[in-house]
Amino acid sequence: MKKLLPIFALLIAVSLTGCAWMKHKPAAAKPAPVARQTIVTPDDSLAAKVVRVNTVAQFVVLNFPEGRMPKLEQHLFLYRGGLKAAEVKISGQPSETLIVADLVSGDAQVGDTVRDQ
Repeated sequence: MKKLLPIFALLIAVSLTGCAWMKHKPAAAKPAPVARQTIVTPDDSLAAKVVRVNTVAQFVVLNFPEGRMPKLEQHLFLYRGGLKAAEVKISGQPSETLIVADLVSGDAQVGDTVRDQ
């Protein structure tokens, strides 16, 4: 038993020091993340939907959002499936959110999107 005492003492000394005798490499510094700024701009373009089409008299009734109405005789474009389908000219006075426009060229269908660009 006396022969094992120095071995136990050595094991205890090594276990108490743990990994202190090993040199640790400092962690590599991570590059700072690049701050990405999101720029938000309001969409001021006019947009509406075609709610009625009169093919005989060549006019359409457009439904605009509240407070966003086009000017009289302003030209707008009708899009169907993302493609330009017609051009219209505002010809009537607004009634709440509805306004009448004459078909200048192309053809219109209910549900077409109307934009000023």
